Amino acid sequence: MNRVNPSIKVCAVSYLNTSPLVWGMLHGDQRGAFDLTFRVPSACAGAVASGEADIGIIPAIELNRHDYGRIRGLGIASRGPVLSILLVSSKPFAQIETLAGDTSSRTSVALAGVILERRYGAQPRVISRPPDLVRMLEDADAALIIGDPALHLDPAALGDYVLDLGAEWTALTGLPMVFALWAGRKEAITPEVEAVFQGSYQFGRDHLDDIIRVEAAQRGIRPELARDYLTRYIICELGPAEYRGLELFLEYARTSREAASV
Repeated sequence: MNRVNPSIKVCAVSYLNTSPLVWGMLHGDQRGAFDLTFRVPSACAGAVASGEADIGIIPAIELNRHDYGRIRGLGIASRGPVLSILLVSSKPFAQIETLAGDTSSRTSVALAGVILERRYGAQPRVISRPPDLVRMLEDADAALIIGDPALHLDPAALGDYVLDLGAEWTALTGLPMVFALWAGRKEAITPEVEAVFQGSYQFGRDHLDDIIRVEAAQRGIRPELARDYLTRYIICELGPAEYRGLELFLEYARTSREAASV
C-alpha cells in the first residue's frame, strides 16, 4: 500500500472511461494513497471548485474558469469517434433551436455548442435535463447524452440525425479531443502525487482484461463493447497532439455563445 497522503481528497468520474485511470487506486499498490470518491463529471468539477476535493478528473472546459495545476500526460480523450458523447436530433442539425444538455456534462455541452455553430451554423438555446433521451427530446429539438448512458444506446437505431461529437471535433480540426483531465490545487500536485496517478494508470493498462470483466458486468455493458470502447476509442495518455486539441477547444469555447451557458 502506497500511502502518499491519504488526506488528499481525489474525485474521480463514475464512468467506464475512467476505470483504467483509477484501477491502481482501487486494486493496485496505489490503493489507500488518497481519499478517493466518485461522481458524475459536473459534480466532480464542483467538488474541486469548492475545495471539497483537492484533485479531480476535471471537465476540460473548467480550465477556462480556474487556474488549476495538472497531472501531466493523463486524461480522457479521443482521436475521432468516442461512442459515449452523442447528440441526437429530431431535425437537421442546422435547424436545431433548443438543445437538452445532460446535467452530468460541462465540456460536452460546450463542445456541442462549438460543433453546431462552426459546422452547421446553429446556435441553440441550451437547457439542462437528466440523461433520459425520450424526455429530453420532448423538451428540445436535440439531446446530448454522455458517458455510460450513451453506451447503452444504439446510434443506428436513433434516427437520421445523430452526431458523435468526438468524430465531429476531429473532422472540424484534424486534432484529438480532450474531454477531461486530472487537475486541481497546484500545491496538492507534487512529484510524489503525480507518481501515484501515473502508477494507477499503468496498473489499469496492464489489467485491462480485469477492468472489462468486472466493469462491463456491473454497468450492464456487453464485454465486447467495453473492450472496443476502451481499446479503440478512449485515449488516456495525452501527448502533444492531444494538448494542441485541448488548447484549440478552450479557444473555441471562449468565443462560443454557449460557453456562458454551460
